[in-house]
Amino acid sequence: MMLLLWKVCFLGILAPEILCHKVKYNGEQVFQVTPQTSEHVLQLQQLCGTWLLDLWKPPFLEDIHVGADVHVRVPVSLVQEMKEKLLQYSIPFQVLIKDIQELIDNQNMKSHKRHSRSLATYNYMVYHQMGEIYEWMTLIQKEYNNLVTKHYLGSTYELRKIFYLKIGEPSDRPKKIIWMDCGIHAREWITPAYCQWFVKEILQNYNSDQSIKKILQNMDFYIVPVLNIDGYIYSWTTDRLWRKSRASYKNGTCYGTDLNRNFNAMWCSAGASNKCSNNTFCGTGPESEPETKAVVSLVKRQKADILCYLTIHSYGQMILQPYGYTINQSKNHEEMINVAKKAAAAIKKKYGTVYKIGTSHSLYMNSGSSCDWAADLGFNFSYTFELRDNGTYGFQLPENQIQPTCEETMAGIMTIIDYINEKNFKNNAMTIISASLWFNVLFSITCSTAYTLWY
Repeated sequence: MMLLLWKVCFLGILAPEILCHKVKYNGEQVFQVTPQTSEHVLQLQQLCGTWLLDLWKPPFLEDIHVGADVHVRVPVSLVQEMKEKLLQYSIPFQVLIKDIQELIDNQNMKSHKRHSRSLATYNYMVYHQMGEIYEWMTLIQKEYNNLVTKHYLGSTYELRKIFYLKIGEPSDRPKKIIWMDCGIHAREWITPAYCQWFVKEILQNYNSDQSIKKILQNMDFYIVPVLNIDGYIYSWTTDRLWRKSRASYKNGTCYGTDLNRNFNAMWCSAGASNKCSNNTFCGTGPESEPETKAVVSLVKRQKADILCYLTIHSYGQMILQPYGYTINQSKNHEEMINVAKKAAAAIKKKYGTVYKIGTSHSLYMNSGSSCDWAADLGFNFSYTFELRDNGTYGFQLPENQIQPTCEETMAGIMTIIDYINEKNFKNNAMTIISASLWFNVLFSITCSTAYTLWY
């Protein structure tokens, strides 16, 4: 019986209501700490380093700065002592999450409503485990076979298949591409939820929205709903707060690579760790992981046609552009900032949610990210979206926030896509209009001449 349970947990095929969680976070809290002086920074770094606390924001001790909020997960055994130390040092703090396990338990209350073998009853307002997402992709392809094809991207470390959806009107000519991936970090469940929402909105509104119709005539979307499939399944079955892949190192005693530190963008030079026990472990080398290799292989093959690279994360409410490994700016920095401002305004207009914009290094230094790698590859538009929230729930964003989060994110991302479509295809549209206009003029002249000669 135990062997059977282990197998279904490993494969990720259990119904969500029978989750195999082994890691419990009862009584653990998330603190928001704001150091006011350089002495505060050193004291906080010493506390977090000595107690090996899990930094959520920023992920590295060296990225703790004066005046910048720090979010840190504190084990129940250290909660009281942490409070006493912060009070002793006069460092301002507040408790963002009073009990992590309570949030995790509440997140699974609607599990009986998740599973559906019909696209008509598929619930986009709950989180879905990987088996259901696989089924959803198949259903989407069958229902919208005039616009959607499902393609094999590669395999994970644990030999699970990674698929992406190609969405666009069929064409005999090469088309431009918008790339979007979600679920690169396992615990960020809102991101696969958003990728599914994006696909739904594009397809359901295709016939009624002329803007979407024109976009799909000009460009194809390549959507990867979950890139880190092994880690995502593990976050359902074993550890809700798991971040990395499930690659094994040191004879199986150490697990997981942060896939967003594994790309060949000044790999492991800053904001990444070469220790496999660390949450930001960069891997054994650039593109050492099969998930990373799969992305690199496809993107490089399609390099000439990709106009925009979007990677979706959480949390923090930010639209970030390259770079994270250097203070240097991208070649079209001002244009990217202006487009991001429009996207942030569209997001705010929806529900009042405020997004920050800027370069990745303005948040914290990091190397090996896919966003920076895409920019180095030559793409003019490469953005990292950090979705809701600002720490009230962190990675345990409640299901009642899926819809507003997805709706506002949709507004922001479509602003970027509309801009790119207009920029790259405006001349084509004008040429068609001009040709049509000249045809009408010539037709009128011909008719007028014929009428004169006839009479």
